[in-house]
Amino acid sequence: MSTYDLIVIGGGPGGYVAAIRAAQLGMNVACVEGRGALGGTCLNVGCIPSKALLTSSAKYAEISHLSSHGIEVEGASIDIGAMMGRKDKIVGDLTKGIGFLFKKNGIDLFEGWASIPAAGQVQVGDTIHEAKNILIATGSEPTSLPGIEIDEQDILSSTGAIALDTVPDHLVVIGAGVIGLELGQVWARLGAKVTVVEYLDRVLPGIDGEIAKLAQRALSKRGLKFQLGRALKSVGKTDAGLSLIVDRVGKDKEEVIEADKVLIAVGRRPVTRGLGLDDLGVAINQRGFIEVDGAFQTSVPGIYAIGDCVPGPMLAHKAEEDGVACVEILAGQAGHVDYNTVPGVVYTDPEVASVGLTEEALKEAGTEYSVGKFAFMANSRARSTGETDGAVKVLVGDDGQILGAHICGAHGGDLIAELVLAMTKGATVAEVAATCHAHPAMGEAVKEACLDALGRAIHA
Repeated sequence: MSTYDLIVIGGGPGGYVAAIRAAQLGMNVACVEGRGALGGTCLNVGCIPSKALLTSSAKYAEISHLSSHGIEVEGASIDIGAMMGRKDKIVGDLTKGIGFLFKKNGIDLFEGWASIPAAGQVQVGDTIHEAKNILIATGSEPTSLPGIEIDEQDILSSTGAIALDTVPDHLVVIGAGVIGLELGQVWARLGAKVTVVEYLDRVLPGIDGEIAKLAQRALSKRGLKFQLGRALKSVGKTDAGLSLIVDRVGKDKEEVIEADKVLIAVGRRPVTRGLGLDDLGVAINQRGFIEVDGAFQTSVPGIYAIGDCVPGPMLAHKAEEDGVACVEILAGQAGHVDYNTVPGVVYTDPEVASVGLTEEALKEAGTEYSVGKFAFMANSRARSTGETDGAVKVLVGDDGQILGAHICGAHGGDLIAELVLAMTKGATVAEVAATCHAHPAMGEAVKEACLDALGRAIHA
């Protein structure tokens, strides 16, 4: 049996991208995937299916707003089965596409769950494959709360929430983070009453506070109800459905919420069980993440790890960048990821996008900075499309460098790319402000925010 230059464990975004890049660099590569389909959590039960449902639900929700355009639509209805079928087809097509890319690049695929009996060995079923290097890219899975059992029927994780066959009357979402808000909005658009319960006194922890408030205000207008500063104590089943007991944080007061479905969206944890890492002596921190050095190598030589199972933002595109950098380093190149310029996007309506430092972080660090802001209400394209909620916000250092950029608004996930590029290339806020932007376009709000940081906004 030949020895592979690299065996990748996990066919999610980080794993399959790493495998393809390694093959491009001339390595003999294999990938192990036990899910039965390539693409990992992101493609099968995460990013892609949730965005498909967000798109479908947005089209249905738009019908109720068409009267202002002089368009009347009568008799619109929802076919959840067809909506789920569309989502599943998108997922299936994309997973097949990754399989095609594996064949194109000469990558061997082993279907099954892997373990690492020793450095240089990967076991799948009864077969042991030899490898010069092993890359762990096993991703993450949803977490729950103590005493709360996710059954994917009444008490759901994100996996169950993207596979419901009917619209719930009342969906309670536990956690006002990215997953909770995205999936909460899907079902709110389709007619469910949605209540979001969050332990903290704000939504979207980690996002710039001012932008998070704009997002909460906009989402409230679109039907989501928020109960902040509340901790879920228990979920009980009754003849009528589910009964939740929540505790008002710091007030020693309990409240009861009745629901028929509950989505637990309180975070994710690395998937490392079954790999045999403890026996190998691979160092894992207290939160369950595999510890790696600057070259993504674990404490055991020849074993590497990337993506959600190592410290850092749990984002598919971050995992991809990890994977490329890791295998390029293995090939003797200068692979590198600048984690200061990894953007994050919440694909709600309006979208929330962020890169770099928040205003809270700058204040805590005692950094001198200035702020530039521009509301979409003053953007002509936003006015013409009716997408006027939110704003662009840039945070600028004394030297003119952009320290952070945050957007709440339509197409925010696309607009942030310009500011990511500016930060990556070291462009100053003045250079972005001096760049000609097409008119009328949402991107003009980026230019105006940068002008505002210089005290020169035209339309503010």
